[in-house]
Amino acid sequence: MFDEEKRPSSDEKETKSTSDADGNKPIATSDEEKRLVRKLDRRILPITCLLYLFAYLDRTNLGNARLQGLAEENLGGDPTGILFDWVNSAFFFSYIICQVPATITSKLFPPSYWIAGAAIGWGTCSTLMATTFNFGSLMAARIGLGVFEAGFGPAIPLYFSFFYTRTEMGLRMAYWFGFAAVAGAFGGLVAFGVQQVGYGPYLAGVGGEWDWKVLFLIEGIPALLLGVLTFFALPDRPESTRYLNAREREIAMERMNRGTSADVGAVINKEHIIIALLDWRIYTGGMIYFGVNCALASISAFLPTIIKTFGYTNALAQLLTVPPYAVAAIVLCLTSYTSDRIQNRGLAVAGACAVGAIGYLLLLTVPSNVHVRYFAVFCITSGTYTSIGLIIAWFAHNLGSETKKATGIPMFMAIGQCGSILGSHIYPSTDGPRYIRGFAVSCGLEAFATVCALVLWVSYTYDNAKRDREHGRPDPGANVDTSELADKAPMFRYMA
Repeated sequence: MFDEEKRPSSDEKETKSTSDADGNKPIATSDEEKRLVRKLDRRILPITCLLYLFAYLDRTNLGNARLQGLAEENLGGDPTGILFDWVNSAFFFSYIICQVPATITSKLFPPSYWIAGAAIGWGTCSTLMATTFNFGSLMAARIGLGVFEAGFGPAIPLYFSFFYTRTEMGLRMAYWFGFAAVAGAFGGLVAFGVQQVGYGPYLAGVGGEWDWKVLFLIEGIPALLLGVLTFFALPDRPESTRYLNAREREIAMERMNRGTSADVGAVINKEHIIIALLDWRIYTGGMIYFGVNCALASISAFLPTIIKTFGYTNALAQLLTVPPYAVAAIVLCLTSYTSDRIQNRGLAVAGACAVGAIGYLLLLTVPSNVHVRYFAVFCITSGTYTSIGLIIAWFAHNLGSETKKATGIPMFMAIGQCGSILGSHIYPSTDGPRYIRGFAVSCGLEAFATVCALVLWVSYTYDNAKRDREHGRPDPGANVDTSELADKAPMFRYMA
């Protein structure tokens, strides 16, 4: 919020209430603002994080279901793994196509209505996967899942930007996206538990015949119920939510306009949509997201299978997916907290991508040492999840206006999800147990993402320095009119 040389003392912040440029609305004291942030955290974070937990479980539970007999019952055994690859990637086709129009449209509806509707929709699709009986029915359920999740994932960074400042976004996005890693760990535990209990007639090497159906029900129904709760409990925009009193709304609106200018109500700026479509940085961010999402999709769908190649049973392979995901969530939160404190995203994203690339390099070059290979899995999960959480927070501020955020965030996410489709097709069963092609492609893309992150960091740093020279250094907490030029406004500053 303040540069180091401009930061007031803690005593001043605790006691002084200032006024805006016109001397009108009193700005919050430090205590008032802290109370507001804690109040927002208590309501917003539990709901959105739990929603993402079940969204990610519903998106990625195919990898666990594969080891529980899904392919044998619905895909005729699928000896090549190609049918499973297509079922896994079907989600991403509809997810990619619907992201940009869904997120722009979401600005026209109260967030609680929009997000609740998305959760109920994907929860229904996931639950219905338990009733599928062949390749076509699985494809239909996965496509529907992608349509509804497209209305949720990219809308959350936009929603968070209504309530949190640039110094708070990184950690909040880490909490939210960290639940993807939690979902990986939790999904492994649930799958292990289901397989240990065994539902239906026993199948040798698989477990209960109905295990995968029970898994879809256990992980799909909660999303439906949480969607109903979201409709009533999630706060709407700061200027209209009934969750805040009048003074809290005033403070929230002032925070919403720090370093930028917020829209009021259901507004879409068509010019900013065009500006977003022409912004090369969004496409560069998309290339970063492409690289890490290729790794993420392959981790989600194939990690149990990859760990099984270390020589473990199906059930133990499910269980051994838990520690890498748990460590990834911790690394993501710690890195994001540090990034918020030093107000730098680019170097953190580049470092995280590099760690992921090193993990894949170890899997390629150390074929027989199980301990090194398992350590490499920790590098991959920690590097990949951290880079994704950080880049979402990075663009949540750097696009300037709400409409450009609503266009640009799903744009780079849609480009990135094309990497998820690739990641779903580079681990065919015929490549096992080494999976050299998949590891090599993922390693190269994570290395490429590292370079792209450094390019963006240099670009943002250069632009900030140039604007400082030409227009002077702005007060980081002041309102900046981004209604016409979005992030190109002379007094707007990027987070490098």
